[in-house]
Amino acid sequence: MTISPEARMSVDRFWSTIEASAEIGKGRPGGLSRLTLTDSDREMRDLFCDWCREAGLAVEIDELGSIFARRDGTDSSLAPILIGSHLDTQINGGRFDGIAGVFAGLELVRTLNELGHVTKRPIVIVDWTNEEGARFSPPMVASGCFVGRYERDWVYDLEADDGPRFGDELERIGYKGDKPCKAGEIDAYFELHIEQGPILDAEGREVGVVTGGYPSHGMRVRFEGETAHTGPTPMDLRHNALIAGARFLTAVDDIGWEFAVHDGKATGSRLAAWPNKPGILSDTAQCIADVRHPDPITAKVMAEKMRRAAKASAAMAGCVAVIEDEWVWGGDIFDGELVNGIRDEAVRQGYNWRDIQSQAGHDAYHMAMHCPSAMIFTPCKGGITHNNNESCEPEDFRAGLNMLLHAVVKRADR
Repeated sequence: MTISPEARMSVDRFWSTIEASAEIGKGRPGGLSRLTLTDSDREMRDLFCDWCREAGLAVEIDELGSIFARRDGTDSSLAPILIGSHLDTQINGGRFDGIAGVFAGLELVRTLNELGHVTKRPIVIVDWTNEEGARFSPPMVASGCFVGRYERDWVYDLEADDGPRFGDELERIGYKGDKPCKAGEIDAYFELHIEQGPILDAEGREVGVVTGGYPSHGMRVRFEGETAHTGPTPMDLRHNALIAGARFLTAVDDIGWEFAVHDGKATGSRLAAWPNKPGILSDTAQCIADVRHPDPITAKVMAEKMRRAAKASAAMAGCVAVIEDEWVWGGDIFDGELVNGIRDEAVRQGYNWRDIQSQAGHDAYHMAMHCPSAMIFTPCKGGITHNNNESCEPEDFRAGLNMLLHAVVKRADR
């Protein structure tokens, strides 16, 4: 026996969880700055684990600190359903990005507990470590390791801007777990997320059914030059890595404008140089940039232009460019059966919905490499995100929460 078609989640209780989270790791007014593996991240993790245990869930921590909270099914030998997102934020982050998806899973379990319904398959809520990549680059690193994209020890050796290694910070905050960071058999993965774009809000839609993601290509580039005095060093003898990085990021921005007419986007998001002081040329600079476009072929063209821009920018500044890391995500990656099930619930429950593509990166992109995966988007005011003015109201989540409840239960009772 499954749940009643009229069953609904408690938006008020979900909202109270969001409000409690918003007190931990406060940043600019109204926002959060809860960076990965910081003290505020630990405080949020501790509270989330307490909530999960109060809901009767068994909590495990994997080797990269991701939290897995499991509710057994009537046949716990079956592959589980995972519901996940992240609790870390950008340095000037909002209260909902990622956070809403984790708490949607928690609210789903609380609702099933109230209804007295035990699904056939286990349900596992996941908080992925370092989705944002704001302190340790690249983003989505724990879910990437989980599906075999990254090696665990490589992740441990990532260094934060403020110096510490990823592995050392995991140990410091007490979240270096024993569970292997390796995906076993998973029946399906669901992720609810705010849209992080203006479409749903502008159109007055209650919810978005995510059909795929903009194909995106990113890279981390190191420019190598040589320190020298800014005064007497002739222009033709300079090897200024800072200038190489600046030229590269400007070239990336130009690529975005070249393809903007068809919604192409290119972003130079980071430039860190050393020594980066007056009176001396910098001998190293690190840049992070990405391009994305709804058409996968065009996205590849943009990515190639970005690679060439790195080499050309280095040559113009008398430096060497080393591409340290590249990543690709997005495309037609989500499972048709899961997407159809979510869409069916939007229709059945009478919500004002639309199909939509994701334009940001999500842990669901990595999970789609391993198991059937799907996403639900909820609206946010003006599409403002990665900003302390990110804004939602409780009603913005009602449709997405209730669609998630029934789509997950229907899948879990198979």
